[in-house]
Amino acid sequence: MRNKVRLASLAIVMSVGYSYLNDAQAQTQGWGEGAKLEDTEVVVEKDRVIELPQAARNFEKFRIDPPETGDRNVRYRFADYRLPEQDIELQMRVLTIKQDELTKLYGNYLKAGIGNYASLYLKGYFHNKRSETADLGAEVSHIGSGRGPVDKGNSAVANSDISLHGERYMKGFTAGGKLHYGRDKYHFYGYEPALEGDQEVEKDSIRQVFNRVSAEGFLHNHSSDAPFQYKGDVQFRYLNDRYDMSESNLALKLRSEYGIDETSAFRVDADLSFLSQKDSLFFSRNFVKLGAAYERQLNALRLTLGAKVAYTGDTVNNAKKVNIYPMVRVGVEPIEGNLLLYAGLGGDLERVTLYQLTQENPWLAPDARVADINKGLEIYGGMQANIANYVQLNARVAYQNYRNLYFYNNSPLNPAKFELVYDDGVTNVLNFYTEASFNYSDEFRLGVKADYNNYNTASLEHPFHRPELLASVYGTYNFYDKILFNSELYYIGSSFGQVTGPDGTHALRETDTIVDLNLKADYRFTNNFTVFLMANNLFGKKYERFVNYPGKSLNLIGGVTYSF
Repeated sequence: MRNKVRLASLAIVMSVGYSYLNDAQAQTQGWGEGAKLEDTEVVVEKDRVIELPQAARNFEKFRIDPPETGDRNVRYRFADYRLPEQDIELQMRVLTIKQDELTKLYGNYLKAGIGNYASLYLKGYFHNKRSETADLGAEVSHIGSGRGPVDKGNSAVANSDISLHGERYMKGFTAGGKLHYGRDKYHFYGYEPALEGDQEVEKDSIRQVFNRVSAEGFLHNHSSDAPFQYKGDVQFRYLNDRYDMSESNLALKLRSEYGIDETSAFRVDADLSFLSQKDSLFFSRNFVKLGAAYERQLNALRLTLGAKVAYTGDTVNNAKKVNIYPMVRVGVEPIEGNLLLYAGLGGDLERVTLYQLTQENPWLAPDARVADINKGLEIYGGMQANIANYVQLNARVAYQNYRNLYFYNNSPLNPAKFELVYDDGVTNVLNFYTEASFNYSDEFRLGVKADYNNYNTASLEHPFHRPELLASVYGTYNFYDKILFNSELYYIGSSFGQVTGPDGTHALRETDTIVDLNLKADYRFTNNFTVFLMANNLFGKKYERFVNYPGKSLNLIGGVTYSF
């Protein structure tokens, strides 16, 4: 403000000075040298005195002294402004779509039930829920009966299992594994009561117990889009029983496929097994198999060309060590995605172990000599059809030549136990397989399947304990997600076994033709609680699947399931 007053005063002084200066210059120019006076009448008034003030001549510019500089302490203050701690209701709202709530998953359950034959049924399944990175779970199971179809506790049976499994999903591949332990208890109740007389058979003397341990690990990239697809698997299995038999098997598998382009691929498979068996003797059985094939699709035509090379260390029946099998398959798809017709020829070497044989027939005698199955040549043809996405059909016919195809026959030393017997020559088999299923959503499912095998043995009188026909009809029905029905009607044709008497004579025995019906019903009270009833062998007959081993008649088990 003080500066503005000084500037205004300076402007006034300069204006006044400039005005006086102009008047003085005018007088000097009018009366100076060179001026000419024209004729003029001059009137002089004595009473008037003209006095001119002396003009101030100041040519020096005004100076404004700059303000004196001094030390200035500048202080800064930062204020912390905060919004009031209260909810502010916005007048403008954004319209959003309400997200659907996730359906609660019941990935775990516990089941418990009891039944006749002093049966106890326990099962548990535990699993993680909704994970995109890992799959973890555990299973426990115990199914046993304190009494059986013969001599009460002398035919008791119990099967217990516990397992852990897991998978880890990573970018480009998946890794996982499984651990399992099982304990199976049986009894050799197939003794002949007439041969034993009045003597009571000690339960402990006929008891058999199997301990099974397995560990598996795998790695694959099937979830990726890489042209090279692979799956590697390593597995170790161990088995022992109550009679000092043991078997250990380390197996490695590789399945790989390289997509050359959209219509062709190259596939390579490998199997290795290093097995050792200990009984009264100790021996090892090694197994190696390699296969390679080229696959090509030409419009509706599919072609596969390749070969397999396999090695076995078996010595049963002078087994051939090295075997080569062709792989030729031609398929035609006249209706894409709905009808496939195919035919081909090939062969294979199939690994056989005591681990799997004792699951199929737990009454094997000691010192069983196991051999791999050599399918020398197979000629086959078949079809697959899909009708309206509801009906699936599958049919296949094959003519097969086998060496060292195993059969079960009653032991001459003890008819309650079974030995593995082999055909000395080639066993020819004509096989027909068919299956049809109807699926309607999750409510109704109905299916039928049949497997017929006509055996032509070279040295054996009969294909012992191998029935010709196995068939079944099965169905499920879900009634308003409240009641669930499961049923199965199955048929097993008769077969033959040979029993040796005390005098050394042989008697041929035919097993029963089995027609059996099983039913299961679950009623859901809530999402957590369900009651169930299982009825096995509704026709109530004690069929013999193996000679001297009748099965249970009607077996009922009822219980409850808790899901969480």
